[in-house]
Amino acid sequence: MTKASKTIKKIAGDEPIAAAIVLGSGLSAIGDLLADKVTIPYSELKGFPGGGVSGHGRDLLIGTMGGKRVAILTGRQHYYEHGNAAAMRPALEAMAEIGAKTLLLTNSAGSLDERFRPGDLMLLSDHINYAGMNPLIGEPTDRRFVNMVDCYAPDLRAKAFGLAERLDIKLGEGIYLWYSGPSFETVAEIQMAIRLGANAVGMSTAPEVILGRFLGMKVWACSSITNMGAGLSTENISHEHTKTMAVQGAEKLKKLIPALVEEL
Repeated sequence: MTKASKTIKKIAGDEPIAAAIVLGSGLSAIGDLLADKVTIPYSELKGFPGGGVSGHGRDLLIGTMGGKRVAILTGRQHYYEHGNAAAMRPALEAMAEIGAKTLLLTNSAGSLDERFRPGDLMLLSDHINYAGMNPLIGEPTDRRFVNMVDCYAPDLRAKAFGLAERLDIKLGEGIYLWYSGPSFETVAEIQMAIRLGANAVGMSTAPEVILGRFLGMKVWACSSITNMGAGLSTENISHEHTKTMAVQGAEKLKKLIPALVEEL
């Protein structure tokens, strides 16, 4: 057992968690939904993110949501911060060690598809690893050869669609392209991504999906659409714009995620 998971159990107790939830840019308000909340700063947990991106939290939250005990990582570390695709491995390993069987991921993304406008949610059905890096490079065991077919659990996606309809939340589904960042994409790169079949583009999530499957967790992910890709609108694309627009998606995710957790 890692030092981080031992620290979590010492502070928050031994009761296993049902799911781990990772929050993207501008989505940390979802953590406010937890009851009986225990807050542990990342700085107290070995290997957890350093919190180097504005709009991301710097705490691990343990508490109750949808009648289940869950852990919420209020921020993530990105490949573009240090050039390490496996940056989230220690945190996700700790989540698996304290009992998480399900990994729920959120992110803010740019749309490549007129069906998804700023403020909308897009459920991930698959992804394209355009960045080309993999968090399992260097893993010495044969476990590194992870099967990525249906890496976004079909049953969780089906449940999310049913819940979204009940909650009157517009929810579509599409393919996410992972771009390394930190600069935004060029107009030509956006056109390339569209031709490759992507519906949204972002700078995270794909490495965590790979790690989640490697660790034996069922994975689900949803994007909060904050802008149209470069050249698809007259918006001024910036990180500040991303954080501002993510609030609209966060309000919808604050309804959808607890309902989904309740169904686990």
